Formats: sequence, C-alpha cells, structure tokens
Amino acid sequence: MSMAMARASSGLAYPDRFYAAASYAGFDGSPNSSSKGVSSKFSNDVALLLYALYQQATVGRCTIPKPRGWNPIEQSKWTSWHGLGNMAAAEAMRLFVKILEEEDPGWYSRASDFVAEPVVDVEMNHHPKVEPVTENGNSFPETKTISHENGSMLETQDKDVVLEGLGSIAVYDQWIAPSVSGQRPKPRYEHGAAVVQDKMYIFGGNHNGRYLNDLQVLDLRSWTWSKVEVKAGTESLESPSTVPLPSCAGHSLIQWENKLLSIAGHTKDPSETIQVKAFDLQTCTWSTLKTYGKAPASRGGQSVTLVGTSLVIFGGQDAKRSLLNDLHLLDLETMTWDEIDAVGVPPSPRSDHAAAVHAERYLLIFGGGSHATCFNDLHVLDLQAMEWSRPTQQGDIPTPRAGHAGVPVGENWFIVGGGDNKSGVSETVVLNMSTLVWSVVTTVQGRVPLASEGLSLVVGSYNGEDVLISFGGYNGRYSNEVNVLKPSHKSSLQTKIMEPVPESVSAVHNATNATRDVESEFEAGQEGKIREIVMDNIDSEPMIKNEETGEGLIATLKSEKEELESSLNKEKTQSLQLKQELAEAETRNSDLYKELQSVRGQLAAEQSRCFKLEVDVAELRQKLQTMETLQKELELLQRQKAASEQALNAKQRQSSGGMWGWLAGTPNEKADDA
Repeated sequence: MSMAMARASSGLAYPDRFYAAASYAGFDGSPNSSSKGVSSKFSNDVALLLYALYQQATVGRCTIPKPRGWNPIEQSKWTSWHGLGNMAAAEAMRLFVKILEEEDPGWYSRASDFVAEPVVDVEMNHHPKVEPVTENGNSFPETKTISHENGSMLETQDKDVVLEGLGSIAVYDQWIAPSVSGQRPKPRYEHGAAVVQDKMYIFGGNHNGRYLNDLQVLDLRSWTWSKVEVKAGTESLESPSTVPLPSCAGHSLIQWENKLLSIAGHTKDPSETIQVKAFDLQTCTWSTLKTYGKAPASRGGQSVTLVGTSLVIFGGQDAKRSLLNDLHLLDLETMTWDEIDAVGVPPSPRSDHAAAVHAERYLLIFGGGSHATCFNDLHVLDLQAMEWSRPTQQGDIPTPRAGHAGVPVGENWFIVGGGDNKSGVSETVVLNMSTLVWSVVTTVQGRVPLASEGLSLVVGSYNGEDVLISFGGYNGRYSNEVNVLKPSHKSSLQTKIMEPVPESVSAVHNATNATRDVESEFEAGQEGKIREIVMDNIDSEPMIKNEETGEGLIATLKSEKEELESSLNKEKTQSLQLKQELAEAETRNSDLYKELQSVRGQLAAEQSRCFKLEVDVAELRQKLQTMETLQKELELLQRQKAASEQALNAKQRQSSGGMWGWLAGTPNEKADDA
C-alpha cells in the first residue's frame, strides 16, 4: 500500500472517511445524487459502481421500480444498484473507499486541499453537513444554479461552486451565474467574443439599436471585468494614418496569433466588401488588414470558422437585407480571398446560424433563419472534396432556431440559446460530430439570458477542465450577464454508446468521404456499448460475491455475459456486412465520379464550341448589316444612273430636232420673218 493510501486509510474512520471520499468523488450528499460529477474523474463502469455503492450506503437496498422506456443511462444505474441486493451499508462504504483508493491513490491528500472535512450526523439519513469553504480567512458566497432538468427547478446546491481564487467550478452540466466584479459592459447582443490566455474579450454588439465599438475583457481567474484602453489605430498596415474604429454588430471575433480579428458585421455606413480588422494584443491598437483577391460582399450574421490557417465564411445578410449562402475562404498567411464553388446542394440562404469544424475536414452548418422562418437542418461540407451533403440527424433533434451560439469541445458541439421568432430556446444541446447524435445537456426556464438570441459562447479552461462561458443576448431585454457550464464530456458520449446508431451509418453515406470515419465509429460504439455493460458486471463480481446473494448473481451475470458476447458476434457480422456494402457503395461512387468528370469535360468542350459559334454568328451579323448598307447604296446609285441616262436621252432628242428644223425651217423662224 502506498503512503497516500495508508494516510487515507488511517486518517478518518467510517463513516467519516466514506463521506469525505463521496464528497471528493462528486456526490452532493443527497440520496438521489447522480453520477454526473464522478463520471469525469473515472471511467463509466467505475462511476456506475461508485453510484450504486453510494446509494446502498446512504439509502439502502434498491426498492424503486425499474425505469420504464428506453433510457439506457438510468437503466444502467438501476441495474448496478439493484445488483447489490442486501449488502450492508458499512460494507458498501468500505467498498466505496477501497475502489476510490484503487482508482485514485492520492485522493485524500488532494481532497484535504480544497474540500472541508464533513461533519457527519449519522442519525439524519447519513447526510453530511459540510462547513463553509474558506480561504485566507474569507468565506466565499454561495453561488446559485439557474438550470432546470426534466421541466422542474433543481434544488439550489449549497457549495456546489467552490471558488479557489474565484476560479474553480464543481458542478457538471448545469449553468452557473458566477459572482463577478468590476464595471460590467453595457448590455448587448450580436457581439463578438474570444478567449485568449484565461481572458474573455467582448467586442462591439447592438444595444437599443445602436452599434457599439468598445472592447471589454473578463479575467477568468479573478472574474473581474475591465475595459481595454485602445490606442489610436491605423487605417491599414501600409497606411499609418489614424482612423476611428467603426461600431459594428453581427460580426465574428477570431483569435489569430497575437491578434483578435474582427470579420464582417453590420455598420452604419457599410463598405462594399468584407473588412478585416485586427486588434494587436501587445500594442492595444486596431488596424485594417489589406487583403488580396476578390473580397466577398459586406454582410452580418455570417459564420466564420478557423480551419488550419484559413477562415471559412458562409452566408449572412448583406446591407440590402438580402440573404446569402455563398462560401468564401481567406488564407491568413497570404491574406488572399478565394470564392469556393462546392458541388452538391448547399444550405438555403440564411443568417444567424452556427458553424463548427470537425477533424479539421468537415464544416458543419446548423440552423439559422430567413426573413420568414427558422431552420433546424444540418449540412456538412467536406473541405477536401468541396462537396455539400445533408446527413440524417439522430437523437433529440433540436427545434428550429436562429441567433444561437455554438462551440466545439473535442467531438462534441454545444449549442446554446437562439429563438424561433416566437420565444427563446431553453435547451442547451450537444451534437456528437462523429455520429451525428443530438442530446440535451440541460434546460432553463423563464426569460433568462441563456434563452436569448445573439448571445456569445466560448470555451475556457479551469484546473485542466473545459468550461463553457456565455455572455449577453436579447430576449425582450438586453443582457450583460455571464453564465458558466462545465460539461461532463461523457453526457453525449453515453448516448452514443448506449443507443443503437445504424441510422447514423446510413446518414454518413450522404456525407461524401466521411463514410469511413463514421463506420468505424459505429463499430467502436457497438463494441463499447457491450463492453461497458460487461465490464460493469464483471467489476461488480468481486465486490458482492461474499454476500448472501452473491453466488446466484454471479451465475446470472455470467449468463448475461455469454448473451452479450453472442450479441457482440452478431454485431461484428453486421459490421462486416456494412463494410462490404460500404465498399460497394464507394466503388459505385468512384464510377459515378469518373462519369461525372467525363460529362464535365464534354460539357466544357461544348461550352467552348458554343462560344466559338456565338463569335461566328456575331461576325456574320456584322457582315450582313454591311451587305444591307451596300445594297442600299447600290440601289441609290442605280436610281441615280437611270435618272442620268434619262436626262441624257432627252437632251439628245432635243438637240436632234433642232438640226432638222434648221434645215427645213422652224415655225419660230417663219414667225420672225413675218
């Protein structure tokens, strides 16, 4: 036994040591405590076993009925707890501490640094009373949760948020409104937000119909707001003349190297093309970056996604309120624009949608709105093949919305807020981008900032864990509140593993070259589902085999294990069949692509031929017009010639009559003689 384990074993006596371990593992002390907090510390099977032992120790034998309906997580929790039978509370406490020491040998030394030792009152259902956490002699105020789950208000958690220097959040999958200090920014929505080194920057936005151009920063270690004093900026890197930074809203704020880039957005006097502004974090100055190539038309409400060293811009609404669905790329190394002409059916024109990139290859577009409606469709762009697809979504598909905010954390894409032209959206949802399975993280009630349009969502890091941070929004009133959520990271993955996902495989057939990736995810997910249940049951065997019902339970578990292994073999057979079908589909796809390329080549040749024919026709028309002019001139000359000939003939006849008259004598001459 290590020194840490020895100290843990000798430091506290049961049940005190059990409650200290439970508090460290993430259980809040209530009989209905979930295993969400513990799931981030341990694997899923260990978390379920700890949950079962905790319930057995604090509540006793499982007497609640088996959950109805297809809820794999609740059924797994019920199975783990029910399988302990009549195990004594003291034995459950002992096994709980033992498993914790095996999984995390140094838990007691770490727990003593920030967790107050519980004062246990065994007479009151074994619920611990935790004294207020203090640091440097100061007691931190309680932080209340505002989240709701299953349509009911959650109980306010005392000390669910433990602030170490105002920085550590201990609640999973719940929105928290932390206490902040400093001068709060003006309430706003449609602003830009980005995190750089434990600081969240907020730029611009819309307040009461007025565009803003201030830059605010929230220190995520001290939760203190301050305004960035911006120095005089320059019109461009090549032009040192100073120019005031225009106010804007509906823009995008992206970190790039040591700069914050503000791209596009609505302004009072819009330019013809998208402008890229850069804020230098070292010199605290704004400048307009010079770009090359054909820049897109100015707009707001677009999505801007950083992929490698390039920005991918999609959609939005231009200054004339025309909706767009064009696709552009800005290379940040050369600052060159390039319009992308992707194949396939793109999303319909829209603005205020959300976008994310998965595996540095697939661009996902979700939701957004037009002038009359909102969307909940999902589109995927393969950035290598430059081809759009619309895969099938799985799970709890979100309702239509626009003005929502999203941020990826690993393969999970979290979506918050938005509206449908009637009310704000109350659910915080997450999409597993590998399997395209949606699930609900939490739900809020009432007109709160988290159910707003135009809010921002970023991801920060606390104590090595990712945290979602939202700010602002509009739902009838403008907000400047900050809310924080620490995702369990496995809440969506459990849905992926526990639920069958054959539909996601068929969906990926529509997602171009993404088929291979999702097919492997399907196989891994099915094996993981069975392996998770098997490991949970196997790990439970040594814990309960000394109990009265242990032998019978072990036999049952072995039988279930055999059935699961048989099911696994069937799943593998189906997986092989899917691989064969996938290979055939890829072969057909390759043939069709070759045929498409051939048709495109023929079409290009025909287009070239048509262009030449159009040139020939134009030349012939010009010659025809010249011939018509010459014909008219010829007819005129012919008439002039006829007239000249007629006049000449008349003169000749007149001159001939005079000669014969002179010889014979004319009447005029006879008259003169008389």
